[in-house]
Amino acid sequence: MTAYWLAQGAGVIAFLIGITTFINRDERRFKLQLAVYSSVIGLHFFLMGAYPAGMSAELNAIRTVISLRTRRLWVMSVFIALTLILGFSKLHHAMELLPIIGTTVSTWALFRCKGLTTRCVMWCSTACWVAHNFWLGSIGGTLIEGSFLIMNGLNIIRFWRMQKRGIDPFKIEKRVQQESPSAR
Repeated sequence: MTAYWLAQGAGVIAFLIGITTFINRDERRFKLQLAVYSSVIGLHFFLMGAYPAGMSAELNAIRTVISLRTRRLWVMSVFIALTLILGFSKLHHAMELLPIIGTTVSTWALFRCKGLTTRCVMWCSTACWVAHNFWLGSIGGTLIEGSFLIMNGLNIIRFWRMQKRGIDPFKIEKRVQQESPSAR
């Protein structure tokens, strides 16, 4: 029983870390905070015995940090392959496919998408994680991913409205990408 509460405690800590992730308009801060969150929630899943989710979350953390340095197709392909190989190797239930799908989709988004499109694809990925975490009985995981779903959805609407008014909410991101050719 102590291990269960330790696992749930790690999930709550991840919740506290991740709650403001999707508010960031600065892509670098967004990705760094997402990586820290992914690392802690990965620990939570390992403690819960959900190994495909734990592997997916830890790969998310590493992949997110690497996506700050490069957006190369081959790097993205390596992370997708690792997600599929490691995830399927420990798969015991069909619901465990959801974090694998979510990680694959978010990997594609972080390496191939920009701005609002990244947030929209990440929203779909989050929906996979919410369903998985609820099924698993992860209190912190369900709370944080449910919060991500709501917060990211509201920010998608807010950023879309800004764009409709002629305001570019991702101006900082575009400037950084122009200054750093290796990030393409």
